[in-house]
Amino acid sequence: MVGVEIKGRRTTWSLADSLSELERLADTAGLRVVGSLDQRLDRVHPATYIGSGKVEELMALRADTGATVVIFDDELSPAQQRELERAIGNPDVKVLDRTALILDIFAQHAHTREGALQVELAQYEYRLPRLTRAWTHLARQAGGASARGGAGGVGLRGPGETQLEVDRREIGKRIAHLKLELEEVRKHRAQYRRRRNEEAIPVIALVGYTNAGKSTLLNALTGSDVFAADQLFATLDPTTRRIKLPGGREVLATDTVGFIQKLPTTLVAAFRATLEEIAEADLILHVVDITHVNVEQQAATVLQVLAELNATEQPIVTALNKIDALPEREFGDTPETEDDNTVAISALTGEGLPELLARIETAFDEQLVRLDLLLPYQRGDLLGQIHQRGVIDREEHEQTGTRLSVRVPGDLAARLEPFGASEASLAPQELDD
Repeated sequence: MVGVEIKGRRTTWSLADSLSELERLADTAGLRVVGSLDQRLDRVHPATYIGSGKVEELMALRADTGATVVIFDDELSPAQQRELERAIGNPDVKVLDRTALILDIFAQHAHTREGALQVELAQYEYRLPRLTRAWTHLARQAGGASARGGAGGVGLRGPGETQLEVDRREIGKRIAHLKLELEEVRKHRAQYRRRRNEEAIPVIALVGYTNAGKSTLLNALTGSDVFAADQLFATLDPTTRRIKLPGGREVLATDTVGFIQKLPTTLVAAFRATLEEIAEADLILHVVDITHVNVEQQAATVLQVLAELNATEQPIVTALNKIDALPEREFGDTPETEDDNTVAISALTGEGLPELLARIETAFDEQLVRLDLLLPYQRGDLLGQIHQRGVIDREEHEQTGTRLSVRVPGDLAARLEPFGASEASLAPQELDD
């Protein structure tokens, strides 16, 4: 592994912590780390990312350990990747970066058609500018034949370059096709969200750093069996389940892909359809692994990604997960939280889950608008939505309709405004209450 700290580059992660995470990623991908190098630079070297002296040190370490893969903790340009492979001089040694490693893990864990499409698009867009690596040997053969035949530069467009152009053209077509398919997925998700809005069921998006315990929490809250494992990016495919809140209202909870620092831009673009679920949610449930050594950095990374997704307007409830694994904790001793929107829980043991559900319900209630209504009997559809999404404080049946005092979300309140009851139409005892 190779890590670089650039002077003046803003980051909440130390170089050592970032490399530790890279090692976990490598382990998830099935690799065994046998050594690491790090360097602090004023700026990135354009040709090889690291300095020439560090390249020589890397070559020596690779030879000593017999490593077959070199992984950089930052994304390399195609030219830097080629130069480093040329310097190592062994065609059996792969030079990868963090992005390639994450894409490989995603490819292992994408099980649905949507997930597979998103990963394939991200992989092709990442690999397209790096295609020359696969055909350098053919280009050299073409160049050599050209030189012997005296054809000069014309020989550079021999079989190697021709094959490369064919590959680029085919991959370009595949990328265009994948984008069309994913646009259909996006439209389908948008239609699904519209139907969901018509049914007036609020949506919670579970977000968090990878391996924070989102899937385990979803299983605990819903009694479902979403795949959960102690590994990075165990869940890629979004899963939605119903949750009943203490007051009886039902909400939908969607488990989303875990975030990570230095999240590849190709992944963000490819997973647009999935990530839109977060921006469109009514409430965000931020799951935090309270036991992780980098808990503050992980939480900050998640909030940064939410800001990039323009998902900062919704209320956020934070679940400090895995309190069962806190060291030196006496049984029943739940950590104190200063923030009213933060609850300490264990998704594994169920501790704190009733308090979490109550806090989620309160967060929804705090967003509700108070209305007094006279709802005609033929608008049973609206009454059903009020029952599902709001709180009914009073309900009386009159000759012309149902008189209600309710608290409902803003979007539903807008649809109910035409049925608002003026103060003059209310009975005196109702006003006193």
